[in-house]
Amino acid sequence: MSERATRYRIGYALAPKKVDSFIQPSLLNLAKERGIDLVPIQLTKPLLDQGPFDCIIHKFSHPEWIDQLQEFLSKNPNITVIDPVQSFQRLRSRTTMLQVVSQLNITTQNSLRIPNQILVENPDSLAGIVASKSIEFPVIAKPVAADGTADSHQMSLIFNEEGLKQLSLTPPFILQEFVNHGGVIFKVYVAGQHVQCVKRRSMPDISEEDATDNVLSFSQISNATVHDQGVNDQSVAKLMEAAELPSMDFVNEVASQLRQALQLNLFNFDMIRDSRAGDQYLVIDINYFPGYAKLPCYETMLTDFFLDILQQKQSVVSDDCKPA
Repeated sequence: MSERATRYRIGYALAPKKVDSFIQPSLLNLAKERGIDLVPIQLTKPLLDQGPFDCIIHKFSHPEWIDQLQEFLSKNPNITVIDPVQSFQRLRSRTTMLQVVSQLNITTQNSLRIPNQILVENPDSLAGIVASKSIEFPVIAKPVAADGTADSHQMSLIFNEEGLKQLSLTPPFILQEFVNHGGVIFKVYVAGQHVQCVKRRSMPDISEEDATDNVLSFSQISNATVHDQGVNDQSVAKLMEAAELPSMDFVNEVASQLRQALQLNLFNFDMIRDSRAGDQYLVIDINYFPGYAKLPCYETMLTDFFLDILQQKQSVVSDDCKPA
């Protein structure tokens, strides 16, 4: 296949682990075939000494990188950056990441909300929370920080007041309402206008009889082990097969409104369906620049997105160059 006359260069600044999972040979090859060269940005060298770039993608927010990026953009104002640091900073805290969901105006027949949650800033406030009955068990305790580290994924399912006392998580953390959702979570991946929704296994529904322990620790709700809860692989497979995906009209509307409200292009959100009300969904998590490589044909989704961004930029430049 002959190379296109116009080629684009996208610089990527990502942590080594992210490079290993995202910058796969299949993505590099498809992008190259379609006129895009994905070029690593060397973090040990000044950004101003690298390039040229038509676009930069990144997942960094540390001060040194921000300073370099701002300096680079001051001298190269036409470079597109995906995404602005200030836009994804709110997703690094579970106290702020879901706030935007309440602002959405969903017009489909499905309703959307977020779980009730409470911020616990110090151990002394736990007794007050229980006394005020401002939470209903079971609840999930989650660290406030959502920075992608192993610690940020350490969570606990708390069945009762005694479990709250046994919780080893260090404040600040949030206590989030646990909603039975059929053991299935819907992960919606967004890359600009391109959206994919997939099913993943999750915590099974819980009844009062299931509370044999006061507290159950796990890492990531979509990876929570079900073997310790007496659910076998065959049961999980049946649950997954029977679970119906939400309509794409609904998914696309939520994704589009979140993209505009967050001012982000690359993110995913985790959504569950309330077992008590089949038309009610809850967004329980939003992540910036997630693991796209877990999706089938993620290379096509991302390359299409890259071309959208680059061609839109080229169109704007062409319009600016037209005579008045």
